[in-house]
Parts: sequence; C-alpha cells; structure tokens
Amino acid sequence: MSHADLVFLGGTVLTMDAARATATALAVTGTRISAVGNHEVREFIGPATEVVDLNGGALLPGFHDAHIHAAAAGLELGACDLTGTVEVGEYLRRVAAYAEANPRREWITGSGWSLESFPGGLPTRDLLDAVVPDRPVYLVNRDHHGAWANTRALERAGITADTPDPADGRIERESGGAPSGMLQEGAMTLLEKVLPPITHAERIDGILRAQRVLHALGITAWQEAIVSVDGTSFDCAPAYLDAAERGLLTARVSGAQWWDRERGTDQIPDMLLRRKRFAADRFRLDTVKIMQDGIAENYTAAMTEPYKDHRGCCTGNAGISFVDPIALREYVTELDALDFQVHFHALGDRAVREVLDALEAARAANGPRGNRHHLAHLQALHAADIARFQPLGAVANLQPQWAAHEPQLDELTLPFFGGDAAQRQYLFGDLARAGATLACGSDWPVSSPDPIEGIHVAVNRVTPGSSLPPLLPDQRLDLMTALAAYTAGSAYVLRSPDTGVLRAGALADVVVLDRNPFQGGAEEIASTNVTQTFVGGVRVHG
Repeated sequence: MSHADLVFLGGTVLTMDAARATATALAVTGTRISAVGNHEVREFIGPATEVVDLNGGALLPGFHDAHIHAAAAGLELGACDLTGTVEVGEYLRRVAAYAEANPRREWITGSGWSLESFPGGLPTRDLLDAVVPDRPVYLVNRDHHGAWANTRALERAGITADTPDPADGRIERESGGAPSGMLQEGAMTLLEKVLPPITHAERIDGILRAQRVLHALGITAWQEAIVSVDGTSFDCAPAYLDAAERGLLTARVSGAQWWDRERGTDQIPDMLLRRKRFAADRFRLDTVKIMQDGIAENYTAAMTEPYKDHRGCCTGNAGISFVDPIALREYVTELDALDFQVHFHALGDRAVREVLDALEAARAANGPRGNRHHLAHLQALHAADIARFQPLGAVANLQPQWAAHEPQLDELTLPFFGGDAAQRQYLFGDLARAGATLACGSDWPVSSPDPIEGIHVAVNRVTPGSSLPPLLPDQRLDLMTALAAYTAGSAYVLRSPDTGVLRAGALADVVVLDRNPFQGGAEEIASTNVTQTFVGGVRVHG
C-alpha cells in the first residue's frame, strides 16, 4: 500500500454519496481521494503524510455554487460598495467618500443598494447630484436588475425625456417626462454602453479577488451565470481562460454563454466556436444562459396573473417574457441537439411554464440527452408544473437565501402579486417531494455567497438572527437535502462527475467545517464555520 499525501482524521466525513454514508477518515493521494473509511485509513499514513485533525468537526465535498456572478462581484469589490446598509444617508456618504478617494476616476461606479431604501424602490438623480455633481455616477442595485444614475451619467448616455423605453426595460421618469435617475432591466444597457471599458488585467484581478472570498467559504467550483461578449462586466471568458492557463484559477468554473434575446438561432454558430475556443482544465463554456423574465420587484417577472397596484387593484401588467415562448422551443431544441446545457432565469410562474414547455419540446424532438438543463430562481410555481421537473430531467437551481421574510419581499413584492402567487413562494419542499433534482447557488453579488447561510435559510426559512416568522415553513428542506443540493446536486449541474461526493477515485475537492452541522438544532446551522478548503488535494484556504 502506498502512503497518502493527506489524511483527514478525528471527525465526521459526510460523503454525500447516494446512500448519504458517513465515515471518520479520508486519504488523498495526488489530486484524488484514495480511501474513505474509518480506522483502516490510518494505514495510509507515512513519514511524509500530512495529517489533518478535524477536531470533532466535519469533512464534506467542496461546496459548488450553481448560479453566481463571481467575475462581476470581484470587480465590484474594488468599486463603491453600498452593501451592509439600507440607510440613504449612508449610501450618499459612501459615494462622496469614494469620489473623494478616487479623484482621477472618470466615472464613480458601484453597487449594493437596496430597493427597500426608497419609496417604491425608486431613487432619484438629485440625491446623487448633491454629493457628486461634476462626474457621472452609476450604481447598480442589490439584485442587479436596476441602476441609479446621476444627471451627468444620464447626459453622458444621451438619455432624455425623448428617449423611448427599450422593449425589455423601463426608464423611470419625473412628472415632465425627464429621466428620474432609475433605470430598470434592459434600460440599464443604454447607459452601460458609455461606461469606460474594463481592462483584461482588471478582469483577472476581479476573478482572483472573488476566488479568495469563495474559497474562504468552502466553495471549490461554480457556474459563472452570465458570460457575455459585449464588453460589459460579464464579458469575462478571456480573463477566465488566461487565469486557467496561467495556473491562477484554482477553482473549477463552468461558464454560461449569454443568449442575446434580440437574435435567434443565428448566434449558435458563434457559441459553438466559443465552446471550442474557451476550454481549459478548470474552465469551460458549454452552457447557454437564457433569461426568460425579470424580477417581481419591478413587475417584469412573467406571471400567469397580472400584478396589483399600490391600491390592491388588478393591473394589465403580467410581466415580460423576454424570449417569445414559441421561439424558445425552437432555440432550446437546437441547443439541446448540439449538447449545450441551457441555464434559464425563470422567476415567475409563467416563465417557468414556458421554459418547461420548451424542454418538453426538445425532449420530444431529440429524446433524453442528459444535458442537465436547469431553471434558476423559481420564485413562484404552480403545483402542476412542479410535477413536471423530474420527468423532464429539469433541475431546480435554487437561491435559498431569498426564501425568507425581509423588507424587499414583504414590502415591494408580496403585496403586488395577483391571484394566490404570494402563497406560492420558493416551493423548495414541494420540489424535493416531487423528486426534482435540486442544486443551489447564491447569485452573488445579489446576495451573500456563503453556502452555510444559504443552507440555514433552506432549512429554517428565516435568515440567521431574524425575529420574523418563517416563510411558508412547510417548504423547508431537511439538512441533508440542503447539503446535497450545495454539493452533489450542484456538481451534477456543473457536469462534474468527479466532484460533489467523497469516494475513492473522486477529485480531492473538500472543505473542513469546525463542527458537524447535524450536532445541534437547526437554528445553530449558521454558527458553522469553514476552517480549510482543498481543491485537487491542494489547500487553497486555511
């Protein structure tokens, strides 16, 4: 028997295999796991073996984030950060301080403000004008479906009272028709086109900055949920490839190519070329992201029942299907036939139904091809559609931290849903009971990338430390199911058969926790901490 390079002892090994078996020791030789077991694993210890004492904690497969914008988040970490507060005065103080500290920056950019901070979720340009009147300011909100701009930024982009709303967005306006400073959805692109270009070096720095954060949270792999080719902050494929080829990318990353909803199947040949070109040991580009609708807070999530207005009256607006539902079936069928995996943004119940209809059409035309298509967000679902996931092989890609009462949900979303949609929010339990494969992601920087926090919310349906009641408590996941969704389930989505479980022969992507999350009540899950993270047997954190 050859000696191992690493042996983990002294705690609980949660393998996350199909049987959800546990062990007490694990050995690693080179980049892969060589043994999982108990006392017999000690035989792998030799003079050069590093022994890692779990100190009563737990060893798990590395967490996988199935829906994240790591490259953009890393860039934003170097810009004006508005997260961690909902006070308008604090936003303005930070913007002013950032502008003063960066006098040579042509634009002041940043992100992280919350819709709940402003009446109706609508900030105004005059607030920013008061603190930065001489330079353009552009600040993306927490969910990245809207942005706040000052007058200089709007002028630089040529956005005036005469500028029409794009088909996939809205320019919020003052009473006379002039832009008020809030841009919704596709209207953001009108301004983003004039932002200073991001350099290749800045993109790599952003990826590495994000990677450090994610490894510290036990994340060893992720799906970059938008990789575009239009010069925006999401145009990160060259930087990822460069980082991978230079050995700087220690995580395993799958990128999702952005589907241009203004085009059709004519864009697929370019996607095929990019899939071939952007392929490295730790980065690939074999998924396509289709954004079928928007978000509920700005009434662009596609719903089966129209939204209500502030008086509780029914409106004529049921949201936007960004891609024609009939054309969607053609697009998905062709992508599936070419063995692209499709990653859908589907938040409203109508969008979910349209996507499932497209997957049904693809399966009828192509047969089951095992491409692991998945639907992200899934805020509102119908029972009849929940039952369709498992037969269609559709994966439910959940963002658990959203499944809890908080001001943005309670004040800006639930009161405006039509029908009974407010009672059909984030139906994780129903999806699990229907046999759907579950994966989990954070959507960082929309919400925290911390998997432990996400697992806590999935199990408790409340955010850590909150005094609010749980959101639809019958939709809780049990702890094992939630852990599996962040490990084996998300590895399944990332089409990574050698990660997500701890077994002999699998890649040694593992995370050490300071406690076994099963020891203690569900309310204690969030107190669990990551102490060490390994990718391919190499320590990347701790």
